Amino acid sequence: MFKKIALLLIVALFMGLFFQYDLHELLTLDGLKASMNEFSQWREQDPVLVIGGFFLLYVMVTALSLPGAAILTLAAGALFGVAEGLIIASFASSIGALLAFLVSRYLLRDSIKRRFPERLTAIDAGIQKEGGFYLFTLRLVPIFPFFLINLLMGVTAFKSWTFYWVSQLGMFAGTLVYVNAGTQLAQIDSVSAIFSFQLMASFALLGLLPLIANAFINMIKKRRVYRHWRKPAKFDRNMIVIGAGAGGLVTSYIAAAVKAKVTLIEAGEMGGDCLNYGCVPSKALIKSAKLAEQIRHGHHYGLTSTEPSFLFKDVMARVQRVVADIAPHDSVERYTDLGVEVLKGYGKLVDPWTVEITYPDGSVSQLTARSIVIATGARPLVPPLPGIEATGYVTSDTLWSTFAQLDTAPPRLVVLGGGPIGSELAQSFARLGSQVTQIEMASRILFREDVDVSELATRALQKSGVNILTSHQALRCEWRDGKKFLIVKHQEQEKAIEYDQLLCAVGRSARLTGYGLEALGIETKRTIVTDEYLATLYPNIYAAGDIVGPFQFTHVAAHQAWYAAVNALFGHVKKFKVDYRVIPWTTFIDPEVARVGINEYEAKQQGLDYEVTRFDFAELDRAITDSATDGFIKVITPRGKDKILGVTVISEHAGDIIAEFVLAMKHGLGLNKILATIHSYPTWAEGNKYAAGEWKRNHAPTKLLTWLEKYHGWRRG
Repeated sequence: MFKKIALLLIVALFMGLFFQYDLHELLTLDGLKASMNEFSQWREQDPVLVIGGFFLLYVMVTALSLPGAAILTLAAGALFGVAEGLIIASFASSIGALLAFLVSRYLLRDSIKRRFPERLTAIDAGIQKEGGFYLFTLRLVPIFPFFLINLLMGVTAFKSWTFYWVSQLGMFAGTLVYVNAGTQLAQIDSVSAIFSFQLMASFALLGLLPLIANAFINMIKKRRVYRHWRKPAKFDRNMIVIGAGAGGLVTSYIAAAVKAKVTLIEAGEMGGDCLNYGCVPSKALIKSAKLAEQIRHGHHYGLTSTEPSFLFKDVMARVQRVVADIAPHDSVERYTDLGVEVLKGYGKLVDPWTVEITYPDGSVSQLTARSIVIATGARPLVPPLPGIEATGYVTSDTLWSTFAQLDTAPPRLVVLGGGPIGSELAQSFARLGSQVTQIEMASRILFREDVDVSELATRALQKSGVNILTSHQALRCEWRDGKKFLIVKHQEQEKAIEYDQLLCAVGRSARLTGYGLEALGIETKRTIVTDEYLATLYPNIYAAGDIVGPFQFTHVAAHQAWYAAVNALFGHVKKFKVDYRVIPWTTFIDPEVARVGINEYEAKQQGLDYEVTRFDFAELDRAITDSATDGFIKVITPRGKDKILGVTVISEHAGDIIAEFVLAMKHGLGLNKILATIHSYPTWAEGNKYAAGEWKRNHAPTKLLTWLEKYHGWRRG
């Protein structure tokens, strides 16, 4: 901090001396003309000293962002001629610009990064990708202030060497014009007269050159990508979508809504994993399990506690009825009515425009489309444990059919994985009668959440009967005397855990094989590699949903689907970058864990100057009436500001409570706006207002309140 203050004082001193001794008067057109004879005499007497002094003066003026760079460029032409003056002015201006750039970075970047972290991160990402083109364009067009470009670029992550050579190259044409004009100094009445309308227009066109060059490079890349393929003269469809999960359904729906001819191909069940194996059946199971737990603890509500009586297969039958009730929303009939052609079969890319469909009866056909969207989703990841195939296992996909006919829940269930899926299912099966052991290799479950959130979730699962073993590594599965065991390691000691069923819930992997991606050379790194518009290597082939990431949520797949559909159909006119700034998610344990934006751990990792506001549901009337006071709202804001950077809610209905914060973050509303909004009483959503109130109370204007207290005392007499 001391060094920055010292540098700032030095800069201020030089600037003060510059104006104190009226040096700025010399750097005007009249001042230059009046001094030319004297400068010429000095040059004849000691040319090296004059050239060196002029060079240093030019560097100092530009480095300190002082007015007069244009006049000095004219002076270079008048004193030294076109060739020599161009060399001097070109290098002096670029070196001075680099120094101004470095001073700006040293003095301003850190403070701006603390104040506007999200905006600067987005700008840095753009600069990293296209910074050279941006700077070159700005340097070519003289209407952009020279000094302002230096200062603004300094606060970004632009590389210093790149800034220097792009500036040297970009300013060359403008410097040449000024130096050449300086050779005719006597005929110049004003600096603005140097640039005619035609010359300014020419520079503006020059400024478009980087953009034109960029478009040309993209065209060359596109031609190179397609050079091995023969493009059809016409197409059967505007769009083909492979996969009828959330991503594929929304993509095809949007295409049909804008009257494109679209075909949706699905080999399995319509609705994908979410409807058939994930979100819908698991939430139905969670509801039954929660009701069983409430019956078991009826005394909390003034009722008689009793052990719930039920057949487990009836619970599973209800789960399937719920799936069946929702299935029409995603059915072939509905999407056909919406204008989507739905084909039941297995889609595979043959070339960038052709998809081969293999139907259930073994027949094959091909369709061509101008654009293709891949939305094949993900499948449960099964760890390669020795013996796991021999002993058997279920996943979040297969447990529904495997457990469907059981009269009771699996007596001893081992859940491998402490993430959202593993935690939801572990708690549910424990409440439905299983003796559940949950194994997690990390030091805590729900590791992506803050420690206090993870700890509360752990207590909730343990209260439901889950035996949680963290820092335990699964090694292998074994048969011993007709019984199944999972061998785990903890603190270098092995132990065996007996089980009847093993549920693998360690994550999900994108479905990448069997769709022709390898033959087309489409890059994959655990997911399909796409650009910020969701385009793959081929500009007409897009991807959406779990196969892309970075978030494997149904609502994110639907969010991506809009971009995939619009960019695939209209990208030749206008493309849209996917916006991941405000993504909420919920883990449906009891109490639920919902989050949007960053949490406290991530704020620390990013080095943000932040503060935490917390409201505990033990203080909320509605939580007290529902006997559900465990949990809290935790809001991350920049220090001293009400801007919401992230929110975590752990409570009943947390997935619904978080929605108000999602809306606020999306539209830039702060905690003061939430505090000023009327919330119905008594509701869970009131917790949001009270959290905002906590922030307001922590930032109360104490001095003003002290004066108000005195004022009211005076008013009382």
